[in-house]
Amino acid sequence: MKMWNRLPSDLLANIFSFLSPDSLARAKTACRYWRTCANSYPLSTAASMVRHHQAWFVALPTRSRGLCCYLHNPNIDKWHVLSLDFQPHPTRPIASIGSLILSRPTDSTTLQLAISNPFTKEFRCLPMLKIARTNPAVGVVILGPAQHGPSLHFRVYVAGGMSEAPRGAATYEPTMEVYDSEDDAWRIVGSVPVEFAVRLTVWTPNESVYSKGVLYWMTSARAYSIMGFEIRSNKWQELSVHMADKLEFATLAQLNGRLTLVGGTSGGDACVWELDERHAWCLKEKMPVELTRKLLGGKASWATTKCVRGDGAICLYRDLGSGMAVWRKVGERGRWEWFWVEGCCSIKGKRVQNLPIKGVLIPPNLAPSCAFSKQRR
Repeated sequence: MKMWNRLPSDLLANIFSFLSPDSLARAKTACRYWRTCANSYPLSTAASMVRHHQAWFVALPTRSRGLCCYLHNPNIDKWHVLSLDFQPHPTRPIASIGSLILSRPTDSTTLQLAISNPFTKEFRCLPMLKIARTNPAVGVVILGPAQHGPSLHFRVYVAGGMSEAPRGAATYEPTMEVYDSEDDAWRIVGSVPVEFAVRLTVWTPNESVYSKGVLYWMTSARAYSIMGFEIRSNKWQELSVHMADKLEFATLAQLNGRLTLVGGTSGGDACVWELDERHAWCLKEKMPVELTRKLLGGKASWATTKCVRGDGAICLYRDLGSGMAVWRKVGERGRWEWFWVEGCCSIKGKRVQNLPIKGVLIPPNLAPSCAFSKQRR
């Protein structure tokens, strides 16, 4: 113990950064010195925790009245339940921003975005958009570390949606606006072709993927297609989807900087395709047959399958109790392997009700973020 007490505080804080959130929480209760070290150097702990720990799967019930979520820790293959009583209302996750969750309230039709960290119980509503919109497409671009404090510099793009027209009517909104976390403000950055605005509003879920300067959304109407927005030139484009008329579910991801497609066909396999330099889709991976059988539970349809991607992992899931098929990067060489994760049926011996869920992948982080300090100022 004398050796630990003599360690410089910044070195001790760096050691703490290798701990999982539950271990770090216990370490902070050991003594005042340890708590001071962990709290005084949040920048080092925040950056290192994201780097050293696998992302946790956070499941938020989509039809639950209670404010709670369920988390899977991949390091020890264990489920936890976490109260969200710090939030003013239930929310639906849209995307992850490092260790933060970007979400929208479920009790409002007009878009109002918020960020939260379920581990630190921090929550903040972003400023209202310039134009009130219903059901627009939302995309996230992470630019790098923030200028001040342990956080990320990010932008949120909002395109299309329904807005009010003269005489109380509604119309498809042909504009795009962006929120910059450094400025903490929205601004309109360009127009959206009417045909794209309609499809972004009616057929596009909130998930987006940013790759090589382009923000992509997948349409949810079969046959699937992809709409892209080139940020630097403010130009829109459309890409075809491999087996677009046969896929029962399709989700976009990014692997090694390239746009990636995850999808499954009726009676067939779930596959991962990668877009090459010629804009052709190449087969990258197939889910093992045994995992396909477990995930589908004897059914032949992929229709209820959902997919979430994060840093170094892609998860296919259905509901809270059904289990997940996870394709994850492992080892120093970055080899990708498939794993099966049992569903959350009980926690600490107490039965958990099976629920429809929406999942996100976030690396656990207990360091305070400057993203929440803007509202306090």
